[in-house]
Amino acid sequence: MRNPWSAVRDLLQRHGGCAMVSVLALQGSAPREIGARMVVAPDGSFHGTIGGGTLEYEAIAIAAAQAGDESSTDLLKLRTFTLGPDLGQCCGGRVTLAVESFSLARLDEARCLAELAERGGFATRAAIGAQGEVAPREIVAGEDTVDAPLALSAGLLEERFTAGETRLMLFGAGHVGRAVVLALASLPFRITWVDSRANAFPAHAPRSVEARHVADPPSIFREVAQADAVPAEVLIMTHDHALDLAIADAALRAPGIGGVGMIGSATKAARMVSRLRAAGHSAEALGRFRCPIGIPGIVSKEPAAIAVSVAAELMLRREQAGAFHNKHGGRLAGGMRLV
Repeated sequence: MRNPWSAVRDLLQRHGGCAMVSVLALQGSAPREIGARMVVAPDGSFHGTIGGGTLEYEAIAIAAAQAGDESSTDLLKLRTFTLGPDLGQCCGGRVTLAVESFSLARLDEARCLAELAERGGFATRAAIGAQGEVAPREIVAGEDTVDAPLALSAGLLEERFTAGETRLMLFGAGHVGRAVVLALASLPFRITWVDSRANAFPAHAPRSVEARHVADPPSIFREVAQADAVPAEVLIMTHDHALDLAIADAALRAPGIGGVGMIGSATKAARMVSRLRAAGHSAEALGRFRCPIGIPGIVSKEPAAIAVSVAAELMLRREQAGAFHNKHGGRLAGGMRLV
């Protein structure tokens, strides 16, 4: 769950209480990794997942009961499950869950943490009392200052909340562009969606998407470079092949781009590579350009099918780049301190 704090904030506003379930420790095989989280309301509604199956079913029931129990307000409790004997699951491992309840008194804390998570990664430390009382979290400047996603030792809870989103710049708001945006809506991508046509965008877009009307789309690379916010990935699928080429040329010259993908046929790919080479791009730069995009084996030309293929390719690239998890002083709102 990329931003559990927005769910904590929303459920506190809606229900007055909630609980966050976090995978704290593992032995052997388990459904999810350390740091996987879900947030549960007193009525059992929830956001996120710790892996599904009986473990999650039990965790939801425990968290919902704790969220609705006034005697457990703002406490952290641990539960350990041996998946085979305890739950009948075939994973064979052992999982320790941390279940932390939140009262409405912590709404300001949740709001502040949700806002920080929207801006990027960060880390926290919090003292845990003998009965599980959770002190206000201290914000650690920089997620890299905490080694593990989640650890509890000697009464100190350390957590790392990684932004975890691959930045993507998507050019083109046609049928395929719209389908790609929808396919990526629940995946870890932060999208800047660009089109030169003012009326090209739909009335509504996922929260992870910023729609930008830019009369000269290649110029946006100068803007993001100056803002030190160059996206890691670029996808090009505009209505104009000449514009596609101009965007690819600008993207390959911009620093920090992990890859430049373009929709098209093998014939279009050959022409684009030839023209980019003639424009002075090196073999290294051309190695970051790919056309067609998507994984092999999906041959349908339906926009939704293309979008599934493209989304799968982007997830593969994200994991190969190491952006996904590896399995093996000043006071802020809510009493938090910046360390």
